[in-house]
Amino acid sequence: MTPGAVDAVIRGLKRAGVSIVCYLPDSLFKELYPALDADPDLRTIPVTNEGEGAAICGGVFLSGKRAVLVMENSGLRASVEPLARMGLGAGIPVVMLMSYRGDLGENNWWAIPHGITMEPVLQALRIPYRVVREEEAIETAIADAYASAYASYYHAAVALGGSIVR
Repeated sequence: MTPGAVDAVIRGLKRAGVSIVCYLPDSLFKELYPALDADPDLRTIPVTNEGEGAAICGGVFLSGKRAVLVMENSGLRASVEPLARMGLGAGIPVVMLMSYRGDLGENNWWAIPHGITMEPVLQALRIPYRVVREEEAIETAIADAYASAYASYYHAAVALGGSIVR
């Protein structure tokens, strides 16, 4: 991940009022995690799986604070059940920031299914999302995701792809 993209993510999270970051580390965001951990305005919570992260973010919402779930897009499939229950059943929004594994240009065979399934899964769950491939669009995409999620009481997602993560 480029240094400018790391800074844009942190600016976007702060602009959206996020104070808690749940994450399951992945290699495309490897430069982001130390920056999140080092930021005094953000509390980070590493999780053991993405479903756990979604549930923690939902609990944070109920406490009146804002959280983000940072993960590889493969984690979307692992978090479908808690996302469906919280979003469709209870109106508890979770905002996700995902690395876009399997995006056009992916050179790892094992990551191709992540790209093939991400957008259909988001669409099946009716989760509004934006794929961002330009560094200058990151901050606004994150702010827009929070505006949408908190107005609708439903999830939103931003996937970072292209040269941002390669």
